Parts: sequence; C-alpha cells; structure tokens
Amino acid sequence: MWCIPPQHSAAFVAHMEDVLAVYCRAHDPKRPVVCLDETSKQLIGEVREPLLPQPGEAARYDGEYVRNGTANLFMAFEPLAGWRQVRVTEQRCRRDWAAFVKDLIDGRYKDAEKIVLVMDQLNTHTPASLYEAFPPEEARRLAERLEIHHTPKHGSWLDMAEIEFSVLGRNLPQRVGDKAALERQVAAWEQRRNTAQVKANWQFTSADARIKLRKLYPSLEG
Repeated sequence: MWCIPPQHSAAFVAHMEDVLAVYCRAHDPKRPVVCLDETSKQLIGEVREPLLPQPGEAARYDGEYVRNGTANLFMAFEPLAGWRQVRVTEQRCRRDWAAFVKDLIDGRYKDAEKIVLVMDQLNTHTPASLYEAFPPEEARRLAERLEIHHTPKHGSWLDMAEIEFSVLGRNLPQRVGDKAALERQVAAWEQRRNTAQVKANWQFTSADARIKLRKLYPSLEG
C-alpha cells in the first residue's frame, strides 16, 4: 500500500475520484479523454557491433557499453480511441510540454471543443507552461481548449499513459544508442499500436475504490 500521510489522504481521494469519474465518461470526439505522461530513457551505445542472434536464440550483448546521456519521451494516449502519440525530446522543460500539447490541440484534436487531459502533478504540467512558451494571446487560446484533471500524488497508476509506457518499454531493445535510433524504434511501435487500435478498458471505479482502498479514505469518527 502507498505511504500517504493522513493529512494528505483527503486530497488523494479527491483527485482519485475526480479521475475515476472522467474514466467513466462515454467516448465523445468533441471532448476526448487523453492521458499524458512522460518518462526518460537512457541512451546506451555499443562498444562493439553486436552479433546477430541465430534462429531460436535470444539477442546477446557485449558486456561493455557507452552511456550517451538520456532522452525524454512524452506520451499522449486516448484510451477509448486506441490512439497514442509519442515524442522524443532532449529534455523535459516547460516549453517542451507546451509544444507537445499545442501539437495535440492544433493537430489531431483541432475540431474538438476541449481536450480532457489527465496527467500527474509535475510542476511543468500546467497552463503556466503555455504562457512561458507562447505569447499571452496564444497561451490563452490553448489553455481554453483544455479541461485538466490531475492524478493524486503517489497515484500515477491512475494515468493510463503510464500503462502504455510500460508496454513501450517491453518492446524497445535493451540498448538504444542515440536519439535518432530511439525515434525510429518508438515510431515503429506507435504505428503498430495505432494500426491495431489497441484500447484500454478501464474497470476500476469510485465504487470499487471505496471498498478496496477504504483505508485511504479519511476517517470521520470522533
């Protein structure tokens, strides 16, 4: 069980039930529910060219390798449509987040009234990042197209984009040496998943939470 201080349990529950209510909504192209998350990937290059595995054998890697820094990955996942988009960036600053969100608004979701955006409480995941990246008029235009719902602290498991990242991680090679190679691997994975329209069927509701996670709810006794 998560270590949540008693004084923070009410905030946890409030954010959790808010997100769970969003996940109960029916699919609406005008107000699509989109989960957003980000993670880092260490870039590890080979010292020697690896040998191609023989049929029926697992790939083998030389014990020596070189560290080439890290790359950041942004993930947007629309669970009811079976669509996801991943962008590889060199860093994860406010401007990177803002640029990724702008592309969602003006790209796939240009005809939507609002994007219902579910994400964690990272300090860059806020409309303030839009104002740091764009002129005030543009930042306001973008912010008005978002309906933001934050997962609770210690509750990142509520973000379905985190599940997609787990799937992506299992499908990446053990070693990816540079940003360009990572982009190719990610693009191929993204295309496969989108072509298959792999969706997420979220089953956990507030009613379930009140039973299974009842110890997280504040006590009203006394």
